[in-house]
Amino acid sequence: MNINIEVNYRSVQANKGETILETLTRNGIRVPTLCNLNDLSPTGACRLCVVEVEGRDNLVTSCTQVVEEGMRIYTHSPRVVRARKTIVELLLANHPDDCLYCERNGSCELQNLAVELNVRERKVLHKSFTQKLDLSSPSIVRDPAKCILCGRCVRVCDEVQSVSTFEFVNRGCNMYVGTTMLRDLNFSNCIGCGQCVMVCPTGALYERQNLTEVMDALNNPELVTVVQIAPSISVSVASEFGLKPSKDVNGLLFAALRRIGFKFVFDTAVAADVVTSEMATELIMRKENGHDLPIFSSCCPAWVKFMEQWYPNHITTLSAVKSPQQVMGTLIRNYFAPAIGINPSKIFSVSVMPCLAKKFEAQREEMTTRGLSDVDTVISTRELVRLIKLYGIDMQSLESQHADKPFNIRSSAGKLFGISGGSAEALARMVFFRLTSKELNQSNLNEIKVISGVKAYSFNAAGKTFTFAVVNGLKNIHTIIPALADGDVKFDFIEVMACPGGCINGGGQPYGDNAKFVRMRAKAIIDMDDFDAIKCAARNPVVQTIYDEFLGEVGGEKSRKFLHTQYSKRDVLL
Repeated sequence: MNINIEVNYRSVQANKGETILETLTRNGIRVPTLCNLNDLSPTGACRLCVVEVEGRDNLVTSCTQVVEEGMRIYTHSPRVVRARKTIVELLLANHPDDCLYCERNGSCELQNLAVELNVRERKVLHKSFTQKLDLSSPSIVRDPAKCILCGRCVRVCDEVQSVSTFEFVNRGCNMYVGTTMLRDLNFSNCIGCGQCVMVCPTGALYERQNLTEVMDALNNPELVTVVQIAPSISVSVASEFGLKPSKDVNGLLFAALRRIGFKFVFDTAVAADVVTSEMATELIMRKENGHDLPIFSSCCPAWVKFMEQWYPNHITTLSAVKSPQQVMGTLIRNYFAPAIGINPSKIFSVSVMPCLAKKFEAQREEMTTRGLSDVDTVISTRELVRLIKLYGIDMQSLESQHADKPFNIRSSAGKLFGISGGSAEALARMVFFRLTSKELNQSNLNEIKVISGVKAYSFNAAGKTFTFAVVNGLKNIHTIIPALADGDVKFDFIEVMACPGGCINGGGQPYGDNAKFVRMRAKAIIDMDDFDAIKCAARNPVVQTIYDEFLGEVGGEKSRKFLHTQYSKRDVLL
């Protein structure tokens, strides 16, 4: 049912049940807001979205007010603009004046609003903020002095990720956002996914910077600097360099990183193919033995930490295979380095990841071999962009290059690891090929309706039926695990990605991204899969060479030593 309203003297049609803000946005009328998030319940906390409704004494928050027939709304009347300007002035009253040094300088929503509303002086007395900077986490830095109490981090952590690390503490002018039990972030239940960083409008939350140690290593002649690039990176950074959004710039990134000074540049998608080979063997063996099923994916470190904290009784169902980042790290140090005559301890291994939890994963005790970390340091997609710009590299003038041998050929299945459902599809292709020596087609997959919010399908291979599920985001985990325990559903493999949409929407991706850009990245990766010649890891000659020259048998003793790990219960104060 349509409702007729008037906005700024223009007739507009609204849908019944819509809020004013939803109607305005749909009709291309922008109203500023600092607390509103799409698909989450509105709170009206920031008050910046206020509009004037004829016949009402007070301004109303457009994000909470439902449209009514005959409404006459003014979005930028003098009264409305004055109110918004006053709100921004109050927010700036106790906000640090270190914009030049702030992580979010140039991409800060509060800064942009101050410019938009022409706030050019401090009109309200400054109130000092005494909460300390939280540097405890290897993934995320928390600066409470820059928090504006919008509540975005609280809501995305609770309603989207179901982790609930943040909460409002105290009331009134003494209110602030803190962690549960007021613990430092590294001692809280934070899983390091970084979704809070993506929605924070200021510099109150940002990634732990590792660029300094990368640059120190690049300038150290005694170290051999090696870098790997995650599958989703190449479709995430084009717009940062003035190129078409979601354009695949993998070859340009290889060229740029060589110019920066990295001795060797590798594609993590090759390691994803190795991971797929190992997981296929693991799944087929468990299927034959009939125990420890389903296997849960272990490629997402935020999900692994979530499992360790919330469902420790199910840890044995996690795949024992390390993530592609860690597999590439251990192959670089234990296969590549000896092969070219380099002492593994002289390798400085860097990975470029879309995920802030990867910074945590790289420093886990389980991710070491012979006393050396598989990966020395991790930088986010945002840090990669800064690094390229810092070295003055014009991406548009570069010619595309290939990754270095021996990790220079990947399958399109390895690239699929960057999107939700991608690792499950890669595994299904490998399992089907192992058992039938044929390629898996979409016609072989039978979609199954199981639990709302969970995609599931089955396929037959050599007389065996395999059932896979894909959990997109962590919210549905609390539904699927009890259903498994009760025997209501049965799966052989379950892929879980902490970030909705997968790595293309990771917490380390460029700021300001919206759902449209995430969809464009997913489409770019799917298009690569459609056109690539090698669609299954089993067809990748590099993977076969790695096993022939170093690992031996798939799932064998050497593979378990270098590519497998184990996890244990993690106690935190919830």
